[in-house]
Amino acid sequence: MNAIANLANLTDERLLIEAAQHDPSRFAELYESNFHRVYAFVARRTAGREEAQDVTAEVFHQALRNIGRFQWRGVPFAAWLLRIAANALADRWQRSARNVEIPSDVPMEDHAADSGEVERRAMLFELVDRLPDDQRMVVMRRFVDQKSIREIAQEFLRSEGAIKQLQLRALRNLRTRLRSHHE
Repeated sequence: MNAIANLANLTDERLLIEAAQHDPSRFAELYESNFHRVYAFVARRTAGREEAQDVTAEVFHQALRNIGRFQWRGVPFAAWLLRIAANALADRWQRSARNVEIPSDVPMEDHAADSGEVERRAMLFELVDRLPDDQRMVVMRRFVDQKSIREIAQEFLRSEGAIKQLQLRALRNLRTRLRSHHE
């Protein structure tokens, strides 16, 4: 019976998406049914309520702007919204990493060590950012958010084996890119 209910929910959701694609004012229904999930996802990954609200608003604004490009693949709409949220968070983290300032009261020899570390982190962020979306998201969830394989699999609606494969490919890609960057 649960499978039938899930199928009915997906069918209803698909109809809502199609309606929003033809009439953006219908997006409100998708917003209402997904707001709490997106906000909770963002709030667990941000420093405060105000930032969580800003990112959540950004997610829904971007989703509304791109609803016409959304293609139904039988996956809950929330998965698409969570991917947008994860990308928005990753962008914010990258911007904040680039804006790291070294206090002026730190001795100069410490500046060299700190700036080297900042450069390494910036390079790593850049390399992670260049990964394919699914690999980047797995790396961010696994190593930034410190999520388990099981948690990531549930969030992405994939098997644990698929998440392990994505993580393996991402780490191989990063290793290859790091080697070529150092050569």
